[in-house]
Amino acid sequence: MEHSILQLFPDSRRCFWQQTAQAQQSVQEIRLRIHRPIVVHREGREWFLGEDGSFTKDLGKACCATAEELEGTLQHICQYSLYAFEDEIRQGFITVRGGHRVGIAGQAVPAGDGSLRLIKNISYMNIRISHEVRGAADKILDKVYGRGRLKNVLLISPPGCGKTTLLRDLIRQVSDGNRHGEGMTVGVVDERSELAGTFCGIAQNDLGMRTDVLDACPKALGMLLLLRSMSPQVIAIDELGSREELAHLRSASACGCRILATVHGENLEDVRRRFGTGENWEGLFDIFFVLGKREGRCEVAEAWEREQDGE
Repeated sequence: MEHSILQLFPDSRRCFWQQTAQAQQSVQEIRLRIHRPIVVHREGREWFLGEDGSFTKDLGKACCATAEELEGTLQHICQYSLYAFEDEIRQGFITVRGGHRVGIAGQAVPAGDGSLRLIKNISYMNIRISHEVRGAADKILDKVYGRGRLKNVLLISPPGCGKTTLLRDLIRQVSDGNRHGEGMTVGVVDERSELAGTFCGIAQNDLGMRTDVLDACPKALGMLLLLRSMSPQVIAIDELGSREELAHLRSASACGCRILATVHGENLEDVRRRFGTGENWEGLFDIFFVLGKREGRCEVAEAWEREQDGE
C-alpha cells in the first residue's frame, strides 16, 4: 500500500502493526500513551490492540505501550535525528510521508520569552491517519456555486465529522475546475499541515493544479503573505479561530478573493456565541454548512444560505 502506516514504525515492530496497516483505510487515529493500552480509532469506534496486534474490545487483552515503544517510534519517525526535527517537535507535531501527522505531548520546557523551547520526555503520541476522499465535496458542489460564481463558504463541524476532508476535496475541485465553474488559483494557509500534508516541502495530498500552499504558518500572517505574493483568487483555511483571522479574511474579501473556511462548532448558533452576532463576521460568508454524524457516518446535516442584497 502506498504510504502505508507501517513506515511509521521500526522494522522490529512491523509485524505487530501489520493488521492495523491492512485496515488503514478505516483507521482515523492511533493513540500511544506510556503504560496505557494502545487505542485505535477506526470507523468512529474505539479499539484496543492485543499482544499480537489484533483488534479487541476486551480491555483485559489490551497491549500497553512501553517507554521503549514510544522512544523507538519517535526516533524512527525522525530518521534517528531528533535534532533535525527540533522545530516540528516544538510545534507539537510531525508530518510524515503520506501526509500522516504525529502529535506529541510530554514535558514542556518554556523559553525565557514565554514561548516553548522544547518538549522532552515524550510520553504520548497521537498518529492521525491522512485520508484523501476524492469526491467528498460532490454532495455540496452545486450549492457552493451560484450563476457560475463561487460563493464564500464556511463549514461548521464538531470534531471528527470530516470537515478537513471535505474542505480538502472542495479546494481540489475549485482549483482544477468542475462542471459548475472554471479552475481558480487557490491560496491555502496550512498552519497545522493537515490539508496538504506537506513533507519536505511537497504536498502529499492533492489540492489541485492551481493551488499554492503556505505550510506551518500562522493563519493570520499566512493570509497576508499569500495576498502579497501569490495573487490568489480564493483563500482557504482550516479551523478559523480568532478575530484577527476574521479581520484578515475580511481584507482578502475586500481584495476580491473568495473564501473557503472551516470552524469548530455544533451549529451556527455555537459559532455566533464565539464570534458574536450580526453582519460583522457572518456577512463574509454566503453559505454555511453544518456537519454531523449519523450511524457513525459523516454527513452534511444542514445548509443555510445568507440572503443576498437584492434577492
